[in-house]
Amino acid sequence: MNILFYCPFKFDLSSKNISSLGGIESLNVDLCKELSKKKIHRIFLATYCKNEIKKKNLTNLPIKKILENKDNIKFDLIISSNDPNIFNRFKSSKKILWMHNTLSIEKSLRKKKFFSIIKNKIIAVFVSKYLKNKTSKMYFFSKRIIINNFLSKEFQIQNLSYNRKKIIVWSVQRDKGLNETIQMWIKRVYPKNPKLNFYVYGINKNKYKDKIKYLKNFNIYFFGRVSKNKLRNIYSKSLAMICLGYDETFCLNALEANACGLPLLTFGKTALKDYASNNYNSYIVKNYNDLSKKINFISNKKINQKIIINSFNKTKTYRLEKIIKSWIRLIKQI
Repeated sequence: MNILFYCPFKFDLSSKNISSLGGIESLNVDLCKELSKKKIHRIFLATYCKNEIKKKNLTNLPIKKILENKDNIKFDLIISSNDPNIFNRFKSSKKILWMHNTLSIEKSLRKKKFFSIIKNKIIAVFVSKYLKNKTSKMYFFSKRIIINNFLSKEFQIQNLSYNRKKIIVWSVQRDKGLNETIQMWIKRVYPKNPKLNFYVYGINKNKYKDKIKYLKNFNIYFFGRVSKNKLRNIYSKSLAMICLGYDETFCLNALEANACGLPLLTFGKTALKDYASNNYNSYIVKNYNDLSKKINFISNKKINQKIIINSFNKTKTYRLEKIIKSWIRLIKQI
């Protein structure tokens, strides 16, 4: 069977920064690599790349080549991340729409995706229960299945560290709530904890370039996007990660942080409502005032080894070797 993963983003398997790719891209890469190792199927990954790259049983193809398909490759199954329009070009292929993000009817009409969903027989795979419930029933998917996102092997650490530094982390790439968090930090956290640091990852530094120098006065530092290895190292020695949960459909960052024993500070909204368990792998707060109180509390107390262990244990069912079994079962069924 030829299986095509269609991931319309600009990267390839030889990218120097492949270890710092976004969630959707890294999930496609990891799943493709793992399936290709099984040698049951021929695996193809289509991205916005310049040249074809072959790595054993995995072939990375330019999307342009896929759209032209001059080689007349027959794909028995196409797994497309968020984009159903590719299905119109391969009518005989089995089709899975890997739903990472919300897709309202208005948005799908505006982005010209609605009719591609309606006229193709598509299985929808949702990355969370929240996303499945959020997606309109008007799409008439032939099946609606939940297969959670998974933890990449870079975050499968063996030894938890209880030697934590005075660091609170933000690594969600969207900055909704960040300005409010910064103001809360300046007014309520820094005055009580002048040695506590707030490290911000994943956010484009240019957006805050006029404030970065000023914010250093309050131990707020911006690092931009970094590799998984760097994130793993910082997660493993920090106190907690702020992951508010305003618009998460799963939140891979939360999973990766927990895998390093790093508990979450969250409002417990959207997909985190299902994932975050208060005082187990997370501290759920009601508002920014409560958030400041909880930060001050955990930074002035002895390291809570139990919540570090609980955070780590929460991620065991999300490991790649377990989630891939769900994908293999689905592929066998269709």
